[in-house]
Amino acid sequence: MAATIGYLGPKGTFTKLAVDTAFNGEVKQSFATIPECIDAVNEDEIDIGVVPLENAIEGTVQLTIDYLVHQVRLPIVAEIVVPIQQHLLVDPEFTGSYGELSEIHSHSHAIAQCHQYLHQHIANASIHYTSSTGKAAELVAEKKGSIAAIGNKLAAELYGLRILDENIHDFPNNHTRFAVLSKKENQIKINHPKYSEKTTVLITLPSDYAGALHQVLSAFAWRKMNLSKIESRPMKTGLGNYFFIVDVNQEYDEVLFSGVIGELEALGCNVSILGTYPVYQMNDM
Repeated sequence: MAATIGYLGPKGTFTKLAVDTAFNGEVKQSFATIPECIDAVNEDEIDIGVVPLENAIEGTVQLTIDYLVHQVRLPIVAEIVVPIQQHLLVDPEFTGSYGELSEIHSHSHAIAQCHQYLHQHIANASIHYTSSTGKAAELVAEKKGSIAAIGNKLAAELYGLRILDENIHDFPNNHTRFAVLSKKENQIKINHPKYSEKTTVLITLPSDYAGALHQVLSAFAWRKMNLSKIESRPMKTGLGNYFFIVDVNQEYDEVLFSGVIGELEALGCNVSILGTYPVYQMNDM
């Protein structure tokens, strides 16, 4: 029986593009927001959820991290990395120039990825944020007129829009990491060669004291465990209280990781493994 895969929709989002590239033959269901998609996995409405985790230009999708830490603790079972190409999409009947556009619609991350382009070419247009790039394209198709969306070629095709300008993101090396969430790891069948392995660790400190973070990092460093990312986020329990998300570039094992966890717990830290999973790099979209 084919798995049901949920994604941040509607059709035409980069998440849908990632899902279509990574999975074949599964039933795919869109959700209006990231929390709705994560909740659907947690409540067994779907088997797999795919949500954006981090963009190379704009950084971490904080809603995804915070929801997984504070609301619904689901394991990350895979990561999909895809190239992101942002285009300026308009109604086919719009024949004006950049300067005649009055509104730009897209997700906040897409807007941020194209900040310099918008500043230089369409500074007079008002910016309107949507729940996704696909939703922005859908809105432009319905509303028409002198407005534009920022989105991908799939969105342009699905909603019958014209690409007024291609690749408008400010930096060429634009990629997004997507987290694949599931309670059933054996259902994950991604049609792409595995790129690497990664383990994501959640660490909370007992208190803020001099050298605390250094001690945490030392537990990984002297074991020669390579960290690709460390990020702090507020615990939401008061100013100055943070948790740390650490990405380790290797699969979980009972020797090194058990040693790290034991050492950190001896310091009074709380440690949780958010996932140990393969990473898939999609180069052709």
